[in-house]
Amino acid sequence: MEVARIAGVSTATVARVLKNQGYVSAKAREQIEAAVKATGYRPNAMARNLRQQRSYTIGHVVSAVTANPFFVNVAHGAEDEAFARGFSTLLFNHNGSAERERAGIERFIEQRVDAVLFTTAIEVSDVALLLKERIPVVQVERRVTADAPSVTVDNEVGALEAMAYLIELGHRRIAFIGGTPMVDDRLVEAERENAYRIGLFNAGLSWRDEYVGHGAYYSPEDGTGRDGYRHTKAFLSLPRDKRPTAIFATCDILAASALQAINEMGLRVPGDISIIGFDDTLAQNLAPPLTTVAQPMQELGRRAFGMALSMIEGDRSPVPVRLPSRLVIRHSVGPPPR
Repeated sequence: MEVARIAGVSTATVARVLKNQGYVSAKAREQIEAAVKATGYRPNAMARNLRQQRSYTIGHVVSAVTANPFFVNVAHGAEDEAFARGFSTLLFNHNGSAERERAGIERFIEQRVDAVLFTTAIEVSDVALLLKERIPVVQVERRVTADAPSVTVDNEVGALEAMAYLIELGHRRIAFIGGTPMVDDRLVEAERENAYRIGLFNAGLSWRDEYVGHGAYYSPEDGTGRDGYRHTKAFLSLPRDKRPTAIFATCDILAASALQAINEMGLRVPGDISIIGFDDTLAQNLAPPLTTVAQPMQELGRRAFGMALSMIEGDRSPVPVRLPSRLVIRHSVGPPPR
């Protein structure tokens, strides 16, 4: 190999640098990188793939990157990690359609991707189809089956921080806007709502139905959190001495729409009412900047690809990964109004 000759090293040493595997001294690495640049060498990806029986491509099925920035951030983390390891990523949006998800999975199988990430799967049968084809699967954020490993987030820990923060500031009338529990997997929604219940209990407060609203995190048509707007209007229509002084919305999109409703009512955040979101996607760009429970979105993607790679390389029993959420304090929360 010309690169090895110019660098004055063995072809095996060149291979370790190109694959980013094994130890190579800093001096040898510099010589090899200089030789690669001088010769304009590019690895023959097709020959490598045929030799190793890999496509060096992974598929990533997401719900809707155009509607929710959460999926964009997870996909970005997975893509960055894959690129660093010499893999390409094929991104596919199912947009909430089971038929579209199946079509995407069949296309991935035809292209012989090395693994598939789901953020998140609709049908258990689509995961089963990939496993039948001996294609590793990693479930991200939500688990729909115990047959494939997962990288998820502990939603409850950050949500408990959010409730404790509101209560510490003196809030006692706290409303909740959460996603409608999914049929196949209630874990994400249950963790967030359970933290709300625990927070109330710890403060000696009672559950009040008029302070709780469920709905879609976002509208598939325009990406807005219509249900956040609708529930906030209902909260603010209560008599002044019965209105909540704070809202915990379990998605930044829901929180953004709640802010619109509050603004329309001529109220101020946090002077008249405080609000906390979830995800840390839109939060910094809202007015005021939103206090929110942050999910480690890019880390989800990176860890998911890492798990997929370990399975590609023969790990049949990867350990499930559970990442923490955390409260990020900005300017949308203050003490309750007098």
